[in-house]
Amino acid sequence: MTHDRKAVVVGGGIGGLTAAVALRRRGWDATVLERAASLEPVGAGLALAPNAVRALDSIGPGDPVRDLAALQGPVGLRRPDGRWLVRGDASMVGPEPTVLLHRPQLVDLLRGALDDGAVRLGTTVTGVDPGGPAERATVRVRARDDEEAELSADVVVAADGIDSPVRTALFPGHPGPVYAGVTAWRFVTPEPVAVEPAETWGRGSVVGLTPLADGRVYCYLTATLPEGTRFTDEIGELQRRFGHWHPPLRALLDGLDPAALLHHDLRWLKEPLPRYDVGRVALLGDAAHAMPPNLGQGGAQAIEDAVVLAARLRGTPSGGDLVSPALAAYTAARKGRTQRVARMSAQVGAATTWRSPLLVSARDLGMRAVGRWVLPRAARRLDWILDWHPPA
Repeated sequence: MTHDRKAVVVGGGIGGLTAAVALRRRGWDATVLERAASLEPVGAGLALAPNAVRALDSIGPGDPVRDLAALQGPVGLRRPDGRWLVRGDASMVGPEPTVLLHRPQLVDLLRGALDDGAVRLGTTVTGVDPGGPAERATVRVRARDDEEAELSADVVVAADGIDSPVRTALFPGHPGPVYAGVTAWRFVTPEPVAVEPAETWGRGSVVGLTPLADGRVYCYLTATLPEGTRFTDEIGELQRRFGHWHPPLRALLDGLDPAALLHHDLRWLKEPLPRYDVGRVALLGDAAHAMPPNLGQGGAQAIEDAVVLAARLRGTPSGGDLVSPALAAYTAARKGRTQRVARMSAQVGAATTWRSPLLVSARDLGMRAVGRWVLPRAARRLDWILDWHPPA
């Protein structure tokens, strides 16, 4: 397969790496520019719903991902004292499993699908000229040795995250991401721990425990706090807030290495972008539609973006004026879906932020009364997300 068409991908996260793999399979010479010195992804665990796994099928890594782990067996929703509000089986959510894996595992699979030299680490993008129908885009970069250079490309893919400098430059009037009202801590246990996949809802707080393929556990904890709240002793604060919750949470926190703990405020693009393409630049993933994590679809939508973008660009020559229409078709295919997912993600997380004892008691009572009846029906509300298939 020839690679006479040049693509530059800004950002070496999951969306950017998926885009590079997908474009190369469509005949493009794709280079990933990553400002970090190594591909050590921010994040701990990752849930890939069936729509994301199908997207990976279309570019190769689908089956290796399935082999890593799958959400199966008992699942549920608990109170902090350990009593179950809802308990069921993963099959209630749908016949195809959600895959649970450690984020570096997916990064390694995607990186392994690229040629040596396809990823340039320690390279900061300092500017982008989007070009136009008859003019290639230009990317200005600075390497670790402060050497500056310009790269030209038929397409530039901005996969540079929620604080995307490319998005800011292309849409200077957009307000950017806003705080979702929730801060989150995440970690993966160093050793295997026996747990059932479950979320626990408290007053303005959530704890999630999800087992990985090797028996380790991905844990996330959230609290409704003012933006920017930080603690001198983060683990001590977690022990104070969650140490009295049901086992094995206290044991997990007591043995936690501070270096393994991630703490980030949750933000999203509440005001949607008007489009995902400008000139010969396409935005994808968090750069285009950062969303709250409540549906577990942030990474999945970035993966979908990547395979759809590559499909729309298939067959477009390096010259002429066919790239811009292809990118416009990408916006048309992705804008409505991703922004609908983002809105739904924000809506379904609202009940987890309640702090009023009266509201929380009513919420828990309602979940215990009708939760098992509601769960499969609520899952069917997600069919339009999970039943997505990549372009032929």
